[in-house]
Amino acid sequence: MAWYLLFWFFCLLAQLGLLAIIFYELICLTDLEADDLNPFEATALVNKWILPEFFLQWALCIAFLLTGHWFMFLIALPLFCYHVMLLMKRQHLLDVTEVFRNLNFEKKCRIMKLGFYLIFLCIIMIRVIAGSLSLYLYEELDFRSSFLEF
Repeated sequence: MAWYLLFWFFCLLAQLGLLAIIFYELICLTDLEADDLNPFEATALVNKWILPEFFLQWALCIAFLLTGHWFMFLIALPLFCYHVMLLMKRQHLLDVTEVFRNLNFEKKCRIMKLGFYLIFLCIIMIRVIAGSLSLYLYEELDFRSSFLEF
């Protein structure tokens, strides 16, 4: 039971990391739009965090697959495939010369990812809370033994 809780705690930390990366990328793109950063700085700052975001999300998806959490795996699979498609087409990094043309699209993409990661965070937090409560209150909540005793 403790391994179950450790797994979900790892997922929670990974999900918080993904949220931090997406917030940072959104802030950089917003600063670029407001002319607080020049295009070279903004693309360098965003591009530095794209691959770590991809690998962390892939690690979560593969961890769900290997541990048999099929529902979570199927929810994470579309984003996994989207990231693989971006890498295969070599469109995962921002281009300095095209950044202003694609700025709205990039911001919308990251806002969609932010929503996806927030939904995932809610599900994972529910699992962590349920796991910790069941670990803490396992003796009191064992209704099978008390129900079968007449």
